[in-house]
Amino acid sequence: MASPKLTPMAMAVLELLHERPMHPYEMTQLMRDRHLDNRVAVKAGSLYHTVDRLLAAGHIKIVETQRAGRRPERTVYALTEQGRDAFVDRAKTMLGTLANEHPEFLSGLGAMDDLGREAALEQLQMRLLHLEAKAAAQELITRRLVDEVPAIYWVDWRYTTAQVRFELEWTRQLVDDITSGRLDWTGDCHPDRLHPVPTESIEDRSDDRAS
Repeated sequence: MASPKLTPMAMAVLELLHERPMHPYEMTQLMRDRHLDNRVAVKAGSLYHTVDRLLAAGHIKIVETQRAGRRPERTVYALTEQGRDAFVDRAKTMLGTLANEHPEFLSGLGAMDDLGREAALEQLQMRLLHLEAKAAAQELITRRLVDEVPAIYWVDWRYTTAQVRFELEWTRQLVDDITSGRLDWTGDCHPDRLHPVPTESIEDRSDDRAS
């Protein structure tokens, strides 16, 4: 039976174990230090569950158990050859294949005309505030990463910050297009306005079926 597809959290665990054997607590700390939470939800419960699944699948193995004073035992895990192969195969797919992703923002943009000009503009301006705050916070984190973490470990972070900067500028332009009137607006909030069907056309089709 084929192993289940590696999740982003499983990839993050195997990525860390490529460096050296670790226990889950150390993995959690490194994920937070490197801000892997921009691509996975860094929660201890999820990480331990993922480690258990990787162990059951043969992708990792236990190499030792550590105890420091009265602290609970910490199990140290290492990557297996099977795990390394699975990681490499999945990483190649993730890196080279265009995933069919559907961000919620796209659906929101598609519904703007139905919301009405003022309501849509209000929400976009609110989004701008969130994006500006996020970009500012990311800039502070980036400065720390530059000083403390090898660049290869946060290429994904660079991509994330670039996405936020792009969305910020794109949304600013959209707001400007709306406020300046460059973006046409129907001004009608009835959904059937998009594709009105003349009454006579419906009657014609009914007559055709009857005949």
